[in-house]
Amino acid sequence: MVASVSNPQPWSYAGHPVHAVTAAPAQPEGPAILLVHGFGASTDHWRYNIPVLAQRHEVHAIDLLGFGRSAKPAELAYGGALWRDQLAAYVSERIGRPTVLVGNSLGGFSALAAGVALGAQAAGVALLNAAGPFSDEQAPPKGWGAIARQTIGGALLKSPVLQRLLFENLRRPATIRRTLNQVYIDKTNVDDALVEAIRLPSLDPGAFGVFRTVFDIPRGQPLDELFAQLGCPLLLLWGIRDPWINAVGRRAAFQRHAPAATTEVVLEAGHCPHDEVPELVNAALLEWMDGLRAAAAAPPAADLVPVDASGRTGA
Repeated sequence: MVASVSNPQPWSYAGHPVHAVTAAPAQPEGPAILLVHGFGASTDHWRYNIPVLAQRHEVHAIDLLGFGRSAKPAELAYGGALWRDQLAAYVSERIGRPTVLVGNSLGGFSALAAGVALGAQAAGVALLNAAGPFSDEQAPPKGWGAIARQTIGGALLKSPVLQRLLFENLRRPATIRRTLNQVYIDKTNVDDALVEAIRLPSLDPGAFGVFRTVFDIPRGQPLDELFAQLGCPLLLLWGIRDPWINAVGRRAAFQRHAPAATTEVVLEAGHCPHDEVPELVNAALLEWMDGLRAAAAAPPAADLVPVDASGRTGA
């Protein structure tokens, strides 16, 4: 049975409607949590996380402009800067207190950039198979962009007709399900509700225009520069069998650049571990947040904290 989110909270950024949901216990613990989806997803992708996390914390989830139930205006310059500023504004205007930003894929890159921009308002950043380039690499497109390029290659960048044909194919329920089956190792949660949560926003006016930007989204600030500027604790949650980003190799790159006190959790999952193995992700997030206050008072760790595939800290 799909767990439901609650309390839609209308908000706007730069004059455009933004969809967000929130849930919280009567007396929330610690910092608030802001959940940020990946490319093509929405607040619905946190269906198994919000009800559990909200038993103890004030939890918000937001649809980035161009996705989900948020506006999809043609005139916006979609990219990391827009989504960074949208998230930072939401924390400042709607949450108004220290917040842990949690992001998957494209949402991870946006959450990290917003965490840097927020400074002391960011209580922590948690990245789940985050997107984004390092300074020393020319990262190929991931996710839907990778599928598109593999399907019809460079001609796509020049032909609106081919772009449209690909868009129509990618938003077919059968194609969405097939794509999800490629990136979920345990396919139990690849259900009709998830397929519809991705398909329905693609029917909105403006969705095709947003889709076309996947091939031209500005690279944004490199991850290593963002890590160097991050002033709050960092958690890296890996679905280590992610075929979209070569998670094993990407994890090694993160280890070279991430702050010394970074905590890692490695899970047997694919690109969206929060939806594939939500019980493990929820437990890891809650345990890490329990330790934030103690970690802030302790000397910084010298190395990354090793964690095994169960999500428990290793010896």
